[in-house]
Amino acid sequence: MRADDLSETAVPSPPPGLVTVGRFDQGTGYRINRPRGSDSWLFTWTTGGGGVLRQGAAETVAGPGDLVVLGPGVPHRYGLRPGAEHWAFWWAHCQARTSWAGWLRPYEIGDRLYAVTRPHTAVRGRVDAAFARMIADARWAGEGAPPSEGVPGAGEVAVAHGTAARELALCSLEEVVLLAAARSEPRRSGADPRIRRAEGLIAADPGARHTVRSLAAGVSLSPSRFAHLFTQQLGRSPMRALLDARLLHAARLLEATDLPVERVAAASGFTSPFHFSRVFRQRYGVPPGAYRSGLRGG
Repeated sequence: MRADDLSETAVPSPPPGLVTVGRFDQGTGYRINRPRGSDSWLFTWTTGGGGVLRQGAAETVAGPGDLVVLGPGVPHRYGLRPGAEHWAFWWAHCQARTSWAGWLRPYEIGDRLYAVTRPHTAVRGRVDAAFARMIADARWAGEGAPPSEGVPGAGEVAVAHGTAARELALCSLEEVVLLAAARSEPRRSGADPRIRRAEGLIAADPGARHTVRSLAAGVSLSPSRFAHLFTQQLGRSPMRALLDARLLHAARLLEATDLPVERVAAASGFTSPFHFSRVFRQRYGVPPGAYRSGLRGG
């Protein structure tokens, strides 16, 4: 399944400073070709039929429930999948938020093409709703309530010009990326799914009273087998991973809240503020209070 036969007519992409979102249902002859790529990211979410997308030397076929993302700066082309009667999909052009790169990285096929496939069925409705909300929010002028979401018709496109409309639209797109990436299996993940699940349990609530035994029970493994697999596949022990997650969580609380250091320690799973201060300083080079003061200019 190659995209080499797609049109050679160059099609410009939207300016990178805008957030542009639309809903298409395309038939025979639909082809887009950008020999120099795009200045912005392109996100596509297929709801019916199928498309084929190629970026650089990487290529993927998109079917219902697939999120395919094309990073900027790489020649790309896409269009109706050969044999498909139509291709129905949501799309958005924008500058991606920095955090999205980490969520998408496990799904990279090559040349900044990311294919997030087979998300849980329950997620698809929320993704569709998030795209519909993007179109509504993109049209908000900043006064009164944003327009009601509704169900946009095929061919409908909206551009978020104002700052508030743009940020609201990006929030909805962030929900799309997080929902799809969090509930799908990375194509290039070699780790046992049970180990990835345990890693997710730690990341979701690092302050909980996790132990090797409780984490192993959560993924139906014996403690010894779990500890062996975790260390072998992720390169660090479960308790080291837990400490790393707790320190990162504590750093985020110091950055984003005014909670006293003692409460930050407790919320991050440390029973002793003195131990917390010591290991935090080992990791970040300064004690927790100095870390927060440094971020706020003293």
